[in-house]
Amino acid sequence: MNETMNSFVRDLRTFLSSSQVLVDEPMRLHTTFEIGGPADVLILPGSMEEVARVLKRVKKHGVPVTLLGNGSNVLVLDGGIRGAVVKFNHPMSDIRVESTKITAGAGAHLKDVSAAAAAHGLTGMEFACGIPGSLGGACFMNAGAYDGEMKNVVACVRSVTRDGELVERAVGEIDLGYRHSIFQANGEAICEVELQLQQGVQADIDAKIADFTQRRESKQPLELASAGSTFKRPKGYFAGTLIQETGLKGLTVGRAQVSTKHAGFVVNLGGATAEDVLGVIHEVQRRVKEAHGVELHPEVRILGEAK
Repeated sequence: MNETMNSFVRDLRTFLSSSQVLVDEPMRLHTTFEIGGPADVLILPGSMEEVARVLKRVKKHGVPVTLLGNGSNVLVLDGGIRGAVVKFNHPMSDIRVESTKITAGAGAHLKDVSAAAAAHGLTGMEFACGIPGSLGGACFMNAGAYDGEMKNVVACVRSVTRDGELVERAVGEIDLGYRHSIFQANGEAICEVELQLQQGVQADIDAKIADFTQRRESKQPLELASAGSTFKRPKGYFAGTLIQETGLKGLTVGRAQVSTKHAGFVVNLGGATAEDVLGVIHEVQRRVKEAHGVELHPEVRILGEAK
């Protein structure tokens, strides 16, 4: 690391523990794809106040910063990520239920939030029972599945600006659309989310979760590492159907493959590089465009730099 980064790390260690500031940390250990070169510095904050202090130091030292949730919707390139990566993890994953409202940290796993809602007889979060992401990441992308999306349940989001200021935004301010939110443009760090749910019938909630779980387990390649659905849904089509109809199930580059179970997923067969995954993505895009005249765009966020 250069002297700027060394100075930045020393500054961080004045208020964060050594287990919260990891230098040259392999990102393959922090993404569901199990792929990615090292981050110069990986930071694991434990509170909104620590996030604010980190972002103030980021600005002070002029260090580039990448914000990350559970690492479930990203492909980190083989050269890794320069600067700082702030990952929202276990220390910021508390879940509080009060009447029909749930307040949870950005690092809380969606499946845990869904389970907490179900345990209290609340309906509205069943769709999230199998999404392998964090609550913060789900708001960032307006995650959705089956009959639901975050837009329908978010009441407000508490975030930290790049200047280290704490902000609270009501759902109407955060422009939730298909795989979109205002946070993709404003760079704020989502720290806490308040959800407004409804009292439901326990048997109906349990049945819905059981149905979604069965559908997911029977159709998706959960036995292999992936980043979830690889491509956005093109208007009027389903990406997986187009890929399957083009005969691309099983297409393999290196150790990356279009899943033989669900064509909408690119999977890591073990030891895949980001270059392998990009090879699959580009070939799928080329052949689907050639066969159907439809352009596919990655849903997976591509981060970092090539080796």
